[in-house]
Amino acid sequence: MVRKISLSIILIACFTSLFAQAEKSRLKITRLTGDFYLYTTYNTYEESRVPANGMYLITGDGAVMFDTPWDTTQFQPLLDSIKLRHNKKVVLCFATHWHSDKTAGLEYYRQQGIKTYTTVLTDELSKKNDKKRAEFLMTKDTVFNIGGYTFETYYPGEGHTADNIVIWFGKEKILYGGCLIKGVDDKTLGYLGDANVTAYASTLKNVQKKYRKPKFIIIAHSDWKNTNSLKHSIKMAESLKLKSPEQ
Repeated sequence: MVRKISLSIILIACFTSLFAQAEKSRLKITRLTGDFYLYTTYNTYEESRVPANGMYLITGDGAVMFDTPWDTTQFQPLLDSIKLRHNKKVVLCFATHWHSDKTAGLEYYRQQGIKTYTTVLTDELSKKNDKKRAEFLMTKDTVFNIGGYTFETYYPGEGHTADNIVIWFGKEKILYGGCLIKGVDDKTLGYLGDANVTAYASTLKNVQKKYRKPKFIIIAHSDWKNTNSLKHSIKMAESLKLKSPEQ
């Protein structure tokens, strides 16, 4: 009897540990460099568990978030993790295009008093497609200064979506490319249902021309550690353009 009870306790402890590990894996935070951190959440796409990378920056005036978690259960845990780790509140949040893997948390964060931003075009597409919308809208490429850091938004043209923007941190040479740029191990440009396949290559080349020799290129759904991702994406986009029936 004692042996059965002991075995039950061990099994319960194992299941509890496994459950805790599974829950923990739903949100991963990795230090990029200095005050820059990546966060990764997960969702299911075509029956596979797919990671979605976002980023946040710790400044003297609070934390700035770039894109929102794809996993809706991680909206608050991300805020809690940032507060616990850095003793900072998130004060700004930017979404780089209208798809849910970037905008899902905008309304929730606005309700928490966080200033949320997208471009006007992203807002139009979000409204049209019944996605979450930001409180503040950017009508053009914009430079932001906050807590000792400077970054700029840039719309290079249509690619993954009609509205995709990138974000550049000039001093640190960090290019936050979102879903526009794919990883060096990717075989395709991913979901193209809302893409402009004929403009994609030119759009990527605009990014390449404007931001020379980035030290880091952060991408949404692949390994970000290889900065050849932009060149690789251009190559795939050029190949895709040749296959387009419009050519």
